[in-house]
Amino acid sequence: MPNPQRTLAGTTVGAIGLGAMPLSIEHRPDESRAVATVHAALDAGVTLIDTADSYHWHAGEEGHNERLVARALAGYGGDTSGVLIATKGGRGRPGDGSWTVTGTPEHLKRAARASAGRLGVDAIGLYQLHKPDPDVPWAESVGALRELLDAGTIRAAGISNVTTGQIREAYGILGDGLVSVQNQYSPAVRDSEPQLRLCTELGLAFLPWSPLGGISRSSLDGPSGPASAGTAFHRVAAAHGISPQRVALAWLLARSPAVIPLPGASRPASITDSAAAVGLELTEAELTELGAPLPSRTG
Repeated sequence: MPNPQRTLAGTTVGAIGLGAMPLSIEHRPDESRAVATVHAALDAGVTLIDTADSYHWHAGEEGHNERLVARALAGYGGDTSGVLIATKGGRGRPGDGSWTVTGTPEHLKRAARASAGRLGVDAIGLYQLHKPDPDVPWAESVGALRELLDAGTIRAAGISNVTTGQIREAYGILGDGLVSVQNQYSPAVRDSEPQLRLCTELGLAFLPWSPLGGISRSSLDGPSGPASAGTAFHRVAAAHGISPQRVALAWLLARSPAVIPLPGASRPASITDSAAAVGLELTEAELTELGAPLPSRTG
């Protein structure tokens, strides 16, 4: 039986997290369904929720997703003391659909304090630098995380959308304060295989964002980005009588004990299905079949 739990930031979390972004960006659900989705995740054993100050739709909504997650947790009838909220800073959304990057130490420290306030916590459990800023030396941005750790504003630090060189440099600055790397990684996008291997070597958690790429459309995909069909993931899913999304997440979990996928969801049924991937044990033959690249799409 696969291990349903993983280690992150010195604590034990469910092996599948919730990517909360779809609850706040374009085409988001109404608040009642969004809250129900978070509650369904908790009911299914999810104890890691990933958010960011830039997860919002319109201008002037900074922190929409953080406030939503905080309200959902406050309204949950069960125990939430074991839930780890991971948020991010360093990106922005002007409201026109674009994304900006700001990695100055001043911005990151101010953003972290604002995020803590929106989440209603004295210290953020896991604070992640959302993306390297090409206009700011990497060591300066990471140094802000070091200052936030030393000040007690955050309990652990993570980095996102990074190279292996940036991981090693951040590890040299943060030491044990660095606990995670969040990069895009999925059946269709496997460019971060070197980063995954390095995280496994260093004992860092690897948090794939958009982990269902090639199986389901990402929240960031436009209408021209259909999911694949007829892949090995679909064949294995049919043999088990389950969704290909669940197979994809089980495949990710089998890649390394460092992996904690963060599937997005905007409906309770979606995260309930995703969380069930922790109970799926794939055979060696299935893992070999799933390891082949997805067929490319044309047209």
